[in-house]
Order: sequence, then C-alpha cells, then structure tokens
Amino acid sequence: QVQVVESGGGSVRAGGSLRLSCAASGYKYDNACMGWFRQAPGKEREVVATIYSGGDTYYHDSVKGRFTISQDNAKNTVHLDMNSLKTEDTAMYYCATENLSPYYCVNPRDRYFGFWGRGTQVTVSS
Repeated sequence: QVQVVESGGGSVRAGGSLRLSCAASGYKYDNACMGWFRQAPGKEREVVATIYSGGDTYYHDSVKGRFTISQDNAKNTVHLDMNSLKTEDTAMYYCATENLSPYYCVNPRDRYFGFWGRGTQVTVSS
C-alpha cells in the first residue's frame, strides 16, 4: 500500500559528499514526519535526521553540521545531503515515514515509524 523508495547511495572517499533521496507514496492519511536512519554491520540502527512538514528537524550529534535534511511536501520527497563524509558513516541508510506529532518527530525513535524503504548502501573509504 504505502511505498517508500530510497536512492542515491554509493561509494565515496572520506571527505566527499553524497545526496540521498526518498519518495513516499500511497498514504491513506497525511504522514507529516519523514526521517533517515542507518545501520552498520554489527551495530544498532540509529536515527540520522528527521523533518516535520519541511520545517522542524532533528539531527544525531554525529552528523550535525555535516548532513542536511530537506523535504518537498508537495511531492512527498525528502533528501539527505551528506558532506565531509567519514568512514564511520558507512551503513545501510533507510528512509521512513509516519503520522507523528511535531514533538515525537523531532524526538524520534525508530519504533515510532511504520513505513520503511528497503535501504540504500553508503560506503565511505579512507
């Protein structure tokens, strides 16, 4: 029913940049919150960034100042611009969306989100 599709992953060298995109469709109601998550092998999944209605945002401390999340509300599309990439950023990146209030959107936990993409791999080499 609801489809979430990520794109833009790939392999880059440390210090480089990459832009991820996510398109969500098929909602039966408005899902105001969209977010990016990542999981590296042997590690827990973590929230990278979230955005509410193209406005309020959350960033994990490890990416603050390097990554930027933005949203195209009309097309239900969200982007993650990643700069100054580090090897520690290597992970599978997932996009997700859910009908959340502003508070829960910017104080996010992955369990809050019900609609997930299949992920796109980002590999950063030294």
